[in-house]
Amino acid sequence: MNSGDDRETRGSEVAEPVERRTLSRRRTLKAGSIRFNRAASLDCRVRNLSEAGAMLEVAGQVGIPDEFVLVIESDHLSKPCRVIWRTATRLGVVFTG
Repeated sequence: MNSGDDRETRGSEVAEPVERRTLSRRRTLKAGSIRFNRAASLDCRVRNLSEAGAMLEVAGQVGIPDEFVLVIESDHLSKPCRVIWRTATRLGVVFTG
């Protein structure tokens, strides 16, 4: 059983998640900020990035909404996002704007 996380199973082995991206992402390690509710924000690390989305690393999932604005100050980037997958410390997001 794959519990809905897009991982293929083979017997008792769990394979890597199925790749569904149409654009390749560049590995990176940048400081970012998850901003929501006008003034609220949480720090994150941007682990990979493409024109369509990103993978973010966070301390925990508590309080992170399904939609927010990702800000990467060093790149002068501010993008509205929607979460498409979550683990305990990582988020996959697609840019919506």
